[in-house]
Amino acid sequence: MIFEELASTLQEKFQDSILVQNTETLQPRILIEKKESLLEIAHFLHTDDRLYFDNLVCITALDNENSFEVIYQLYSYPFEHSITLAILLAHEGDKNPVVDSLTSIWKAADWHEREAFDMIGIQFENHPDLRRLLMPADWEGFPLRKDYKTQENYHGIKVDY
Repeated sequence: MIFEELASTLQEKFQDSILVQNTETLQPRILIEKKESLLEIAHFLHTDDRLYFDNLVCITALDNENSFEVIYQLYSYPFEHSITLAILLAHEGDKNPVVDSLTSIWKAADWHEREAFDMIGIQFENHPDLRRLLMPADWEGFPLRKDYKTQENYHGIKVDY
């Protein structure tokens, strides 16, 4: 199934929740406009017999300065097609953005979501074990955020960059 067919199928089912983007590039994507729809859309992509995205390849999170972005790469081994989903989350001062966890659909989401939490501060609602993965448990801040300030000392050790 080519991207246009995938996009058309999603637009029929979730008209108000998605927007097709970057159709002229090598990696077109579906932007999920309502974060409340993420879990339903992901479940549909995984269970629909025409699509069957059985593999969550990657989750990436970005700080775009005025919004956060979570990007999902999905692949179907039986049908050999892939899709990129993205969701934009508002910057709300010091508050971390929140989106649903996809661990109930793809177990691979577990560590990907933990990394996005650890580096950017995205909170994944209903994640079974959302804690730091790469940084020490008591580290302050999220290193891949644009506004991140490196700690001067960590447990009495000078943090030198």
